[in-house]
Amino acid sequence: MSSAKSPSVSPLAPASMPTLPAIRGVGLATAQAGIRYSGRTDVLYVGLDAGTAAAGVFTRSRCPSAPVDWCREALAAGSAQVLVVNSGNANAFTGSRGRDAVALTARIAAAAAGCTEGEVFVASTGVIGEPLDATKFEGVLAECAARTAAGAEAWDAAARAIMTTDTFPKSASRTAEIDGVAVTINGIAKGAGMIAPDMATMLAFVFTDAALPQPVLQAMLTAGADKSFNCVTVDGDTSTSDTLMLFATGAAATVPVSDAADPRLAGFRAALDDLLIELAQLVAKDGEGARKFVTVEVGGAESDASAHRIAMSIANSPLVKTAVAGEDANWGRVVMAVGKAGEPADRDRLAIWFGDVRVAVAGARDPDYSEDAASAVMRKSDVVVRVDLGLGAGKARVWTCDLTKGYIEINGDYRS
Repeated sequence: MSSAKSPSVSPLAPASMPTLPAIRGVGLATAQAGIRYSGRTDVLYVGLDAGTAAAGVFTRSRCPSAPVDWCREALAAGSAQVLVVNSGNANAFTGSRGRDAVALTARIAAAAAGCTEGEVFVASTGVIGEPLDATKFEGVLAECAARTAAGAEAWDAAARAIMTTDTFPKSASRTAEIDGVAVTINGIAKGAGMIAPDMATMLAFVFTDAALPQPVLQAMLTAGADKSFNCVTVDGDTSTSDTLMLFATGAAATVPVSDAADPRLAGFRAALDDLLIELAQLVAKDGEGARKFVTVEVGGAESDASAHRIAMSIANSPLVKTAVAGEDANWGRVVMAVGKAGEPADRDRLAIWFGDVRVAVAGARDPDYSEDAASAVMRKSDVVVRVDLGLGAGKARVWTCDLTKGYIEINGDYRS
């Protein structure tokens, strides 16, 4: 069994972690089941009040994990009472043994919670291709169910239990009102490598005490994912296990709303979107080996979709990312990434900025280009790369990190 590795905390980590409040109808507990790591928690159990609505967005990988398949099927009922997450083993590419492991996990959790197996959601993260021994959950989940808590310490422990190569826990909280009723939203996430849209390894779980029907919850989560987790990339690799779920316990007794576009949901939607963006950015800031957080902004494209594809081409380019790591204002690599995206672009209309320093315009280096000014931007821990194509009103913004030797060191011995 591997010992838990303790990589140095990312220099991009927040100076302090938020204190998450209790969410009515949500109880959390963590445990050590010995899935892969020794000396650290690797199981998260979340108990949810009966009637909790569930929504989810999952990986578009054609090789999804067994837990992803289970969750997709379970969402048909739209309700949840338990969430079980394990780290250290992704239970992906494990065939019938993987499906059996998820089913056994659900049976154990359902017995612990006194609910049906269809009300149990399961997520796993870690090594792909190794069978998961779900018998290790025997006794563990029942013990967790008996001691769930809802305070700040429980939320912090939950965020830590789902970590793999993450160097810091990721959590966020927001408050909002729905028709005058105060509601709370808490979220935790994990992810540091194998991060790219559709979803982007990456697990994220969001909880609220708002009373919202499942179709409304699903519509808001899907839209929110497109503005957040589908705009973040670390290495361009989409995980088999990407899972984003939103649970609404209904404990706040908000006025029933049947349409996601209802104006009464404006404040909640804005708070949810903001929380999802914060979590997505935290994932990029914990990119394996990352030393710089990079925002790529593309404007002037023929459409938003075209702008997004160009932005992702820039953000996923190893040459762009290594230039950022080396603090080299090599705008030629940005030109390359724009040109290879396969989207409409006109070399002679293209303009590029590093921060507020324009480095190229009208198909050539900016006449006022200053190497010193551009280099000063590249030395910052937060770097903005901005491109204007001069073709239309399409725009997009994505987040990534630099590519350093640390990424190779982490992934070169990931299974060791």
